[in-house]
Amino acid sequence: MIKQVEGDILLTQAQVIVHGIAAMDPMNQGLAKSLHEKYPAMHKDFHHWCHQQHPKPGEAWMWGGPNGLRIVNLITQEGGYGHGSKPQHATVQHVNHALKALNKIAKKEKFTSIALPRLATGVGGLDWNEVEPLIKKHLGDLDIPVYVYAVYHAGQKAKED
Repeated sequence: MIKQVEGDILLTQAQVIVHGIAAMDPMNQGLAKSLHEKYPAMHKDFHHWCHQQHPKPGEAWMWGGPNGLRIVNLITQEGGYGHGSKPQHATVQHVNHALKALNKIAKKEKFTSIALPRLATGVGGLDWNEVEPLIKKHLGDLDIPVYVYAVYHAGQKAKED
């Protein structure tokens, strides 16, 4: 069940928060920055994983946080492995593959609920009209609540019921 909500995704009651980034992303913009600030260990562990695995766009990595929280980092953008390189814009193809990977992780890990933003439409630069159908395609068959934070309101808890 996909439900669009308004509020602050950091206040979600969902078990899993999903966001899009690049490999070796500095996580200094958008939701990634907020997650980095709230969960600095996630950022450190993500960079360690990137150094070990050299992930490609379209892959996904899950981090386990306090109280059963999970954060899934979707590699929706080309990354920056070179010194001083910066993440590029997301592509529809990368988002499609990353959401497919998320679907597999969700089923394997038996997620109970997922919260995600309008994926890859902020820093990623994509149009929501291209991304929304992919979310429906890959997450619509999950038999759990999937909350899409369509409008951001800082400090406001969304109505996820």
